[in-house]
Amino acid sequence: MTAIEAYAAPTKVEEAAELLAGGEATVFAGATDLMLQTRSGAKAFAPTLVNLRRVEGLRGTTEANGAIRLGALTTITDVLKDKVLRRSAPVLCETADKFACGQVRNSATVGGNICNASPAGDMIIPLLLLDAEAELVSWVDGEANWRRIPLSNFFDGPGQTKLRASEILTALTFRTPASDFVAGFQKFGTRPSMDISVVSVGLGGRLKNGVLTESRVAFGAVAPVPMRGRETESVINGRIIDETTIAAASAKANAEISPIDDVRASAWYRRELIITLTGRLLRDVAQTGN
Repeated sequence: MTAIEAYAAPTKVEEAAELLAGGEATVFAGATDLMLQTRSGAKAFAPTLVNLRRVEGLRGTTEANGAIRLGALTTITDVLKDKVLRRSAPVLCETADKFACGQVRNSATVGGNICNASPAGDMIIPLLLLDAEAELVSWVDGEANWRRIPLSNFFDGPGQTKLRASEILTALTFRTPASDFVAGFQKFGTRPSMDISVVSVGLGGRLKNGVLTESRVAFGAVAPVPMRGRETESVINGRIIDETTIAAASAKANAEISPIDDVRASAWYRRELIITLTGRLLRDVAQTGN
C-alpha cells in the first residue's frame, strides 16, 4: 500500500479540481469500494488523498427547465427518499431499494458507484434507461473546465472509464421523463440486496394502449461494461407488449449479451437469467398500462 503523504477535504468544486490538477491523488466520498480495493491490494493509494464529501453543491437533486440534475455525492439512501426522483424517476428509487444494506446505502454515493465502473454496478442501469449524461470538471489554465459525456459512452472496461486523472464526476443529468414513461429494474443474486448482481436488467419506455415507444433496455454483469440493449430495444419499440413480443425480445437479449463464467455464475446461467428477467420486466410494464 502506498504511503499517504497529504490529505485534503475541499469545500468548493473548483478547489477539488485544482487539487487533482496538481499531481497524483486518490479521490473518495463514501469509500465503500475504495477500502475493499486497497485492503485487498487491488488498488494502491496515491500520495495525496482527497475527500470530496464536504464539497458544496454535489449532493441531492434539482429539477429545472425540464431536466433533473443528480449530484455525484448523493448517497443511495438519499436517492431512496428523494421526492423529486420518486415523482419523476421512480426507477432510481426502486433500484436504490435493492442496493446493499442500510449501512452501505448511507455511505455509498451515486458518483462512486458510477466511477467504480463495475459491470454489475446497480445504479448505472436505471441511469442508462434515463439517457443520463455524466457531468465532469477539471482544472485547466487556472479555471474550472466542464464537459459532459453520455453515460452509455462513459465505460471502457471493468473498472475503466473515460474519466481523466484530473477530472471529477460532479453530477448525472437527464431530461425529466414524460408522464407516460414507465420503467423497471430487476437483479438476481444469492440474496436480493446484499450480493453483487449476478445479472441485472432495466427496461423503460413510453407506454400507450399497450404499445411501448422510445423503448430503452440496459443490462448489467453480462458484458465488460454495463450496456444498453439497443438490438433488444429495436425489437420492442412500437410493438404491443404481448407474448410474441416478449419471446422475440428475450431471444434478442440473449443474442446481444456476452456473459462470462466466473465464481458467481456461469455464462449459461446468466443467459437463462437474462431471458427470464427480460420477460418478467416486459410483463410488468404491460401490466402497468392495464
